[in-house]
Amino acid sequence: MSGEHTIRFLMDGEVHTVLDFDPTTTVLQYLRDHLGRCGTKEGCAEGDCGACTVVLAELSGNKIKHRAINSCIRFLPTLDGKALLTVESLKSATGGELHPVQRALVECHGSQCGFCTPGFVMSLYALYQTDRNPGEDVIRHALSGNLCRCTGYRPILTAARRMYEYPDVVRSARDPELKKQLLAIRVTREKRLSAANSTYLAPTTVAELAQALAARPDATILAGGTDVGLRVTKQHADLPIIVYIGNIDELNGVVRTDQHLEIGAGVSLTDAFAALLAEYPDLWEIARRFASPPICNSGTLCGNIANGSPIGDSMPALICLGAAVVLRSGADSRSVPLENFYVDYMKKDLRPGEFVAAVRVARARKGQIVRSYKIAKRFDQDISAVCGAFAIELAAGRVRSARVCFGGMADTPRRARTCEQALIGADWSPAGIGKAVQALAKDFQPIEDFRASQAYRIRVAGNLLRRFLAELSQADGNTSVWSYAG
Repeated sequence: MSGEHTIRFLMDGEVHTVLDFDPTTTVLQYLRDHLGRCGTKEGCAEGDCGACTVVLAELSGNKIKHRAINSCIRFLPTLDGKALLTVESLKSATGGELHPVQRALVECHGSQCGFCTPGFVMSLYALYQTDRNPGEDVIRHALSGNLCRCTGYRPILTAARRMYEYPDVVRSARDPELKKQLLAIRVTREKRLSAANSTYLAPTTVAELAQALAARPDATILAGGTDVGLRVTKQHADLPIIVYIGNIDELNGVVRTDQHLEIGAGVSLTDAFAALLAEYPDLWEIARRFASPPICNSGTLCGNIANGSPIGDSMPALICLGAAVVLRSGADSRSVPLENFYVDYMKKDLRPGEFVAAVRVARARKGQIVRSYKIAKRFDQDISAVCGAFAIELAAGRVRSARVCFGGMADTPRRARTCEQALIGADWSPAGIGKAVQALAKDFQPIEDFRASQAYRIRVAGNLLRRFLAELSQADGNTSVWSYAG
């Protein structure tokens, strides 16, 4: 069968060629059911527990990047042109000896029942490959997508520090052999795979993508699969036509101009947040808490935008920054302000066959102050009850301009315009923002669900504005706002 109808990926130095399979087969299913690699486990089938963690190695410019992903929601054909490493792969990487990650976990008693251990190993392996001297917060973040049901985190954290004390067996990101192998299987032409219930298309240019969607406007667009994968693993949905955008170089970059950043639809959340933080470092909290590294390594920023959930954590901050989405249909493109993109619950201003090609975010300007906060029941790996974002400019102690946006407060991410008007011209003080906090009740009649009540959401939204004030005042050396009782 021709190369257009097969996928190839590397595993332990060998090329695996796969054909005649359902395109919605997950990497986890293939590993366990077809290759007998049962070290990779299924715990939740939704990318939450981390028992299924594996590592992908792929070319990024002239380097090779190693990143942990969740194999339970990653579709097999998206491995095309990449290298896959599982917990079994570490044996071959060390000539049959324990890898330093494994040795540290053994010596630090980091495995209890053992079910979650392979996932922890692979998350730590990705960290070992990419960071030679991580701090405590970096280690904890690297493991934020892995749950231990035996509550054995302390020895695992100890192992994460111990693994660097052994002789170094890290494979260089400039490993010429691996690079040569990846170049040999690099995807250069459109792929078409078919099974009984599903057809998978993987174009390599934006023109091919536009043509495919114009002919199949009802197709499911696949980027990282962190949402689409759940439709298969949890809802058992059939996806008759899937169009994958991950092989399109034009969509996999961040373009910087004097006016804006343009983040392509194929750019992972990991890389998108890195670009945003370089411009807006005070958005660190939402970047840190958006999701675990395996989710951010697969998922895309434009995928979160295009999904359109009212609790999508990226949209409030982007709306406050005046972001716009670039939409493409055939040879035509248009730009829509992100705040106007959402017309109703899970409904977007998208025409048949049209797709999100990029998001444009204005460059930071002097005097602009930006923050975004997330309120959820857990610090890591949880869906927001409320996500708030604020962008203001101050002059002589008063608010000169203000944009306020919340997720989780309505059927779409939405600006709080009455609150904004109350802020503009007000003193930047507890008394000055009091009316703005009260105005939120006019802006929103919040949704109510199992995550939070309506009253809770309104109160939290106001408290996030107070938190914003408190942070800025503390940074200015004024701690009096902390005594504000509300």
